[in-house]
Amino acid sequence: MRRIVDYIRRKLSIRVSLWVVLFATLIFIAALSFLFLRARDAVREEAVSRATQILDKTSLQVEGILNRVEVASAMTEWLVKRHPGNPDSMFVYSRGLLENNPDFYNCSIAFEPYYFKNWGRYFSAYSKHAGDGIRTIQGGSDNYQYFYMDWYLMAKLLDRPCWTEPYMDLDVPTNTSEMVSSYCKPVKDDDGNLIGVINTSLSLSWLSQTISAVKPYPNSYSIMIGRGGTYFVHPDPAKITRQTIFTQTIEHPDTALVALGHAMQRGEEGMKQMELEGKDCYVFYKPLGQTGCSMAIVCPESDIFGGFDYLRRAIIMIVIVGLLLMLFFFIRIITRELNPLRRLANEAETIASGKLDAELPDFQRIDEIGQLSHSFSNMQQSLVKYIDELKDTTAQKASIERDLHIASEIQMGMLPKVFPTGGDRDDVQIYASLTPAKDVGGDLFDFHFRDGKLFFCIGDVSGKGIPASLFMAVTRSVFRTVSAREEMPDRIMESLNKTMAEMNETNMFVTLFIGVLDLATGHMRYCNAGHDAPLLVGAGVGTLPCDSNIPVGFMPDWKYSLQEAQIYTGTTIFLFTDGLTEAEDVGHNLFNMQRVTDVATEALASQDQEPRQLIARMTEAVHRFVGDADQSDDLTMMAVQFINNTK
Repeated sequence: MRRIVDYIRRKLSIRVSLWVVLFATLIFIAALSFLFLRARDAVREEAVSRATQILDKTSLQVEGILNRVEVASAMTEWLVKRHPGNPDSMFVYSRGLLENNPDFYNCSIAFEPYYFKNWGRYFSAYSKHAGDGIRTIQGGSDNYQYFYMDWYLMAKLLDRPCWTEPYMDLDVPTNTSEMVSSYCKPVKDDDGNLIGVINTSLSLSWLSQTISAVKPYPNSYSIMIGRGGTYFVHPDPAKITRQTIFTQTIEHPDTALVALGHAMQRGEEGMKQMELEGKDCYVFYKPLGQTGCSMAIVCPESDIFGGFDYLRRAIIMIVIVGLLLMLFFFIRIITRELNPLRRLANEAETIASGKLDAELPDFQRIDEIGQLSHSFSNMQQSLVKYIDELKDTTAQKASIERDLHIASEIQMGMLPKVFPTGGDRDDVQIYASLTPAKDVGGDLFDFHFRDGKLFFCIGDVSGKGIPASLFMAVTRSVFRTVSAREEMPDRIMESLNKTMAEMNETNMFVTLFIGVLDLATGHMRYCNAGHDAPLLVGAGVGTLPCDSNIPVGFMPDWKYSLQEAQIYTGTTIFLFTDGLTEAEDVGHNLFNMQRVTDVATEALASQDQEPRQLIARMTEAVHRFVGDADQSDDLTMMAVQFINNTK
């Protein structure tokens, strides 16, 4: 699987084709889903309409038969009432009713006991189809006392025509039986007295065949139930008259089937969607006239939507095949169109490997690929030119770096490297450090001994880099020259200022502190030119008072002030540039003067105020504060500890 994914990631044609086919698939899914949904609704509506029409047609057909039974019985009643005293006519009327209605099962014109005295207690003109003919007999006897039968008693007691529940009609002469439903119509004389009942029957098997012939779909079937829910028509003959629509719900409760049975019993008309015999079905039901019966057509959902499902599967298969063919041809077409791009990519890779003289193919195209090829050609030429220029630049940069390295060595070589310690001298200890922000910097410090005095200075040239380093070198050289013949710091500063101002065409300047310490007495004269005031670390930590003079290099005639101070044995003079107080961390917070004072105080408390120890502690503190931030300025520190006072 990973190999397939990697292959697809490497092939642009396949990815583009897959995206196109994916969007086409989404469009097809949306469109077909909408169409299938609407089509299914249309098929459902058509099925409902079709089944309802067939149900109505069948119901009308059955009701037509029932109406013929009722009309034929009414006509027979009229004939009977015209000849109430002629029993032989009753046989003719009974036989004639069946002759005119061959789909009727039988007809019986039965009279009250002893109505015809010559015939005794029983008289019933009974006619029934027998083969191709009609058999007519007197149907009453001691073995068949008809006036106790339901069909006779119902008409007599209700005093109106009615249909009976299906019952088993026994044919005594032939000893055969048939399930029938009878229409019973009472016959009265002119005084309104009951004289008999006309009983016309329909065979349930014939009615079942008529109803079961209704098949809207191949697997659909019809049912008919009576008032009590008994099946009179059902595809399973074992259930007819032996089970009701509620029988199977006893062991397997089915609320939908119970609701259907009650609706049909109430004579309602409608449609229900439910599960029957493990299949989803649509059931359409309707009452049958005044019989109290109700019929229903059961249509399996698989029949209704069979054609639709087949068509849906066929369309989906066609779409899938079409999408696969689309993917295949898209890959072929896009691969062919991208072949020049692939060649161009290979040539570009060759160029990237260092073969800048490789020849790019000329596709003679004006589309995007042609434009890309032209751009690659221009890029190749520009790259060759750029590399040549880069080589020259690199050589120049290497030369500059060598020069800077030499300049840095020269600059650092100008600064004192040997510092007096307690082992070298018994009157003073000195230590200093300079860390430039670039290869070369603009800070300086210097010291030398003359006539029992220590001459020292610290300065910070404006700017950074080579200009600042040159200005620093000149400043240091002038300091050495002037201090070799002059003892007063203010005069040294003025001479240095005049010299630097006259040669300062670039308007640079340097802040400078110059001190002259008498090593015999500890008396120090000093002059400050805009530099940070030094700290005195001895009995405590304090700032050496300094006048505010302008930096060196601005005004050649400026008069600098001379200041004096007494330095006591053990006191350390700590001098520094603003690279210490203005050191920044990653959040651009400054180290500031308060932290410098705090570190000096800690050093004093730990008796680490010797120059090397004090500068080491200060360096560690500032590095810890700055962290990963880049150094923003040159950092220079110098410490002078007076350790002998012979006064």
